Parts: sequence; structure tokens; C-alpha cells
Amino acid sequence: MPQKLIRNAYESALATTAVLLSWSIALWLEGAAGLHTDSVVLAVVLTVTLARTQRTAAWRGRLTALVLLPAVAAVCALVGRLIAAHYWLGAAVFTAGISLAIWIRRYGPAATGAGTLITLPLVALLVVPGPTLPADARHALVNWAWSALIGVLAWSSVCLTQTLADRYGPRPAEADPARPRRASRLRPRPSTRMAVQMAAAVAASFALGRLLYGDHWPWLVLTAYVVASGNRGRTDVVRKGVERLVGACAGTLLATGVAAAGIGGHAAVAVLLAVLAVALWLRPLNYAYWAAGMTTALSLLLGYFGQDAASLLPTRLAAITVGAALSVSGAWWLLPVQERRPRRA
Repeated sequence: MPQKLIRNAYESALATTAVLLSWSIALWLEGAAGLHTDSVVLAVVLTVTLARTQRTAAWRGRLTALVLLPAVAAVCALVGRLIAAHYWLGAAVFTAGISLAIWIRRYGPAATGAGTLITLPLVALLVVPGPTLPADARHALVNWAWSALIGVLAWSSVCLTQTLADRYGPRPAEADPARPRRASRLRPRPSTRMAVQMAAAVAASFALGRLLYGDHWPWLVLTAYVVASGNRGRTDVVRKGVERLVGACAGTLLATGVAAAGIGGHAAVAVLLAVLAVALWLRPLNYAYWAAGMTTALSLLLGYFGQDAASLLPTRLAAITVGAALSVSGAWWLLPVQERRPRRA
């Protein structure tokens, strides 16, 4: 366990370094090009998720990410505008995209990697639902170009940090060789079942989120996605739902304490990055740590943008509960996936 904690701390430091690099450059671009503050948040979100998915990727996979991620980020800018202008149509497009990224897993590891890259900007859209440019400069093509550039920035920050770390520091631990999978006897296939479950949970979250929580619909949709993703069976989805709820409650208490201490401005950003680093460090041990860290970080972010984060926390918890319940219901009753049990030696 001590060795694992040390290794996790090293990987967390690498990811945090990439985030700091991406955040600094995006902050400079925001002032130099007159971008919206959401562009900085988009850079951070993409960097955090990309740092984890690309850690052990070969150069071919990284170059694929360089080509695919900016293009998808630009398309997601269009989806964000579509949701803002035509909510239900945009929700349908988002649901189709997030489900497609799961369905294509049937075509092998390359398709699975592409699906992950497609998912990253869509998840970032839930954290940053606004456009990259301010209201008086939202020309579609220009906005798409800046979104694509932010994707390149996130990729470059992660690639540079990890390449230097691999050259001058310890290399990442090699993953255990994957055992050949036997053809599943389930019909429809597990990837189809998970795609259908995801589509149902996300679509219901968009509908209930709009009706019950207004502009705070992303909290419910994000929870539904997180709980339903990587479905390993009914009990796995229930476990992740409980862990996210417990983590969110812990994050609520932490964010409330920070708000009570009167921390704001650049100090709040420093605390946010520190919380993110600790969450990355402890994530491999239990998902609840990551849920708690992300809830705290998002609450600090709301406070940084001038919103009363403390008053919104009960709404956030309620939305998380509903989103988790929707994903658990889909996993149990809609084309359930067979539990994955360890093979006997």
C-alpha cells in the first residue's frame, strides 16, 4: 500500500503539472484574445481527463488523440450552442454522441480509444456548458476554432509533461497483459446494452434536469454518465452510485468549510488545484475520493465565478441523487449486463 500511494502521488503530480501548464497558457490566451473564462475551465477539464487516458498510450495513440480531440472539441462547441438555443434538439444530439462512443467498442481497442476521445469534450461540456467566446463575439467558425485550439493546448500540455517525465523519471507501471476475450453469448452484445442504458439514463437526465433544476441540469446529466460508464454489472453501477453520493456529501462539507473561511480569488484557485491533486492521488484507491474532490472543486469554481456555492450545494446533492438513481434503474431493468466474475485458475 505505501508503494502504491507513492506511485499515485507521482502520477498525481504529473497530472497537476500538466493542468498548471494548460491553465497558465489558457489564462494568458483569455486575456490576450478576449476569450470567455469558460475557455480556461475547458482547458483544465480536458487536461485532467486526457492525463489519465494517455498515460500509457503509445505514440500512435497520442497522435490519434491530437487529430481527433480538437475536431471533437470543435463539434462539441456546436453542440453547446445547440443546447443553449434549442435545448431538446441539443440534448438529443448529445445523447446520441455519448451512446455512440460506447457502442463502437465492439470494433476493438482502436475504436474503444476513439470512443474515449469522443467522450472527453462531451463530458467537459457538462462542466462548461457555455461557449468559448463572450456573447458579443460568438461567430460560429471562430468559436469552433478556439475550442479546437484549446483541445490542442490540453494535448500538448499532457504530452510534454508525460514525455519529459518518462525520459528523466520513472516510467509508468506496465499494465497487465489483457487476456483474450471470449465471444459474449449475450444478445444484444454488452456494448449495445451499455449504449442503450447510457442513452436512456442521459436522455431521462436531460428531461428531469431541465424540468426540476433549470439551468443546473448538467449536474444531473454528469452524474448519470459517470455512474453508467464502465458498466460491469448491476452491483457495479449501484456501488459507483453510492460512492459518488458519499463523495459528493463529503465534498459538500469541505466546500462549505472553505466558503465559511472566506477564501476567494487567487487563493480559491490555489485551493482548487490542491484539492484536485489530492483527488487524483486517491482516485485509484476508491472512486468516492474522486467524487468528493470534484464536487469540492466545482463548488470552489462556482464561488470563484461569483455564485453562492453554499446555497447551491443542496440542489447539487439532489441532482446527484436523481442522476445516480436513473443510471442504477437502467442498469437493473433495461438490458442488464452480466456480472463480470474473475476466472478460476
